[in-house]
Amino acid sequence: MRVFITGASGFIGSAVVDEMVRAGHTVTGLARSEEGAAIITRLGGQVHRGDIDNHASVLEAVAASDGVIHCAFNHDFSKYKENSEADRRLIEAMGQVLAGTDRPLVVTSGTGASAQRGQIRVEDDPFRAPSAVMPRMASDEAADAVAAKGVKASIVRLPPAVHNTERLGFVSVLIEHARQTGVSAYVGDGQNRWPAVHRLDAAKVFALAFEKAAKGVSYQAVGDEGIPVRQVAELVGQGLGLPVKSMTQEEANAHFGWFGFFAGADLPASSKLTQAWLGWKPVHPGLIEDLQHAAQFKK
Repeated sequence: MRVFITGASGFIGSAVVDEMVRAGHTVTGLARSEEGAAIITRLGGQVHRGDIDNHASVLEAVAASDGVIHCAFNHDFSKYKENSEADRRLIEAMGQVLAGTDRPLVVTSGTGASAQRGQIRVEDDPFRAPSAVMPRMASDEAADAVAAKGVKASIVRLPPAVHNTERLGFVSVLIEHARQTGVSAYVGDGQNRWPAVHRLDAAKVFALAFEKAAKGVSYQAVGDEGIPVRQVAELVGQGLGLPVKSMTQEEANAHFGWFGFFAGADLPASSKLTQAWLGWKPVHPGLIEDLQHAAQFKK
């Protein structure tokens, strides 16, 4: 099939390109730079020049495809709500192109949290914070809206730590804060948990979700259901040779800035239904193993 992938040169998107090419699909990746185009070409994909802020360029490639995997997202957290709403508009626009066809649209979102702190988030959890509370949910809302119009739209939710030894998602933020401040911090007793997945395992979920072409289904690409943040902070301190310190949530907000909320968030999530629905199983190293060999400690 002819697959169009946004965010195709990114950390996750490039793994999805590689997975889809290996599966025998003809892949076209969106690129806004020569560097991005080179990454896509090296992986065996074709390049469509454009930008997610230019809907005309994106929709041209959507119309020429047999389906779309939408991995792109602007991760400038100083404009989190603005960028989330921009993603909503793009998903809705892609849905208009795909309406009335059998061509799938796979949208990226985050695992987020369950209604009750400490409860493990599951794929069919009836609770979902509205975008007014959690801006990233604008992508979920948009996917649901186009699915309601008949588009074969599904969602792949990613945990906060999508990782390999080079990059570790939210954990990379902890490492850089520790390096800059001289202390590896966690909130309270540090038993709040983050789920995680290796980027290659995540890429497989995207590929299987595309091939399944289900409508209105949410998958969760989760390998580790929940790693205590204190354990992560201790390994960060060990890796950088820095002290490890507990902070109150207020202290963490001042210490981490925008990241303070996430530092104290308890976000465990499951992939049991995803594994059953897609016949998928995470097989690559877990977060702790990759963290123990993290390239960021060697800078």
